[in-house]
Amino acid sequence: MRFLFKTDYEDDIKLFPHSGYWVSYSILLALLLIAPYVLSSYLMSQLVFVCIYAIVGVALLILTGFTGQASLGHAAFLAIGAYTAAYLQKYNVPFPVYFLVAGGLTGIIGAMVGFPALRLTGIYLVIATISFALIVEEILARWESVTHGNEGMRVKTLSLLGIAVPRDSPTFYYLCLAVLVLTIVGALNLLRSPTGRAFVAIRDSETAARSMGVNVALYKVKSFAISAAITGFAGVLFAHKLSFISPEMFTLQLSIEFIIVILIGGAFSLHGAVLGAIFIVMIDPFLTYLKDDMPGVIAGIAAAFGAGPATAGDIQSKVAAFASLNGLKGAIYGIIIVLFVLFEPLGLYGRWLKIKLFFQLFPLYKRATFKRQKIYVKSERNR
Repeated sequence: MRFLFKTDYEDDIKLFPHSGYWVSYSILLALLLIAPYVLSSYLMSQLVFVCIYAIVGVALLILTGFTGQASLGHAAFLAIGAYTAAYLQKYNVPFPVYFLVAGGLTGIIGAMVGFPALRLTGIYLVIATISFALIVEEILARWESVTHGNEGMRVKTLSLLGIAVPRDSPTFYYLCLAVLVLTIVGALNLLRSPTGRAFVAIRDSETAARSMGVNVALYKVKSFAISAAITGFAGVLFAHKLSFISPEMFTLQLSIEFIIVILIGGAFSLHGAVLGAIFIVMIDPFLTYLKDDMPGVIAGIAAAFGAGPATAGDIQSKVAAFASLNGLKGAIYGIIIVLFVLFEPLGLYGRWLKIKLFFQLFPLYKRATFKRQKIYVKSERNR
């Protein structure tokens, strides 16, 4: 067990609190670097989606987790980045240029969305971001001269320094991993800066932030712009990974999936964005297993307990019909959200912190360690 004694301000803003972080992250990075040589192509494809979803998760954490601004419109920002890349590719614009242009354009649009949202909070801000997402989806479907409407757009193979980078190649995986690492490191440095501390102050109490001289309106717009720009970068990678984009790919359900990423992982932790991305990406393989393999497994278990062939076949058909229901994925999302809100509001990363603290303090750990104390002072009533 290691105790950290901070003696100056530099100790408080270190990127890694102690050498153990360097060792653990170095080992993790080494495992990720050798992954293409030991894992199947399917698992590598899933890892690419984890990287892309985690990038969006970090972007959403900056806006929602650290600034306290709700958003259900990040699928629209992802779409803007993806379509910008696909459109500029037609004019043979190199990848580094349209990658930066997509992020910059998305950031500008995010700032434009942030201005009207300055007077909105809570559910009203959520409604405003949903409206923005629906407007973008409609524009993508109607602006056929640019987006090809509902026919969608083909995205060419990524070309980096004159070398083709196929979407299933290890190079593309390394590119997505590099963008994710840079995004996380950049977000960590942002949170250690005065801007990041202003974001957290706004989240905790806008009244207190104003009293300390924080320009709340300016920093809210900054938060929207930074979050949207990072999502635009992810949109470029998303477009290249799918190689085809259309308006129906960027629906409200995708925005809800991004919310689930930070809700499951932990709304106040960058590590949680990665954990939530892993969780959400594994939902589709789980549903495939549930539909294709689980009925046979359950029928086999029933037969082992004495069920006849007709009964086992009937059980298999019923399980298969249940697994093929159209709304099953949405129902699973709803159940997951309810369970985490009720039993683990801090997400998977919060659960990991509790497990780690349990072993650090064992046998002196108390169950009430994380119980919220309902004691407030008068100054907190305006929060």
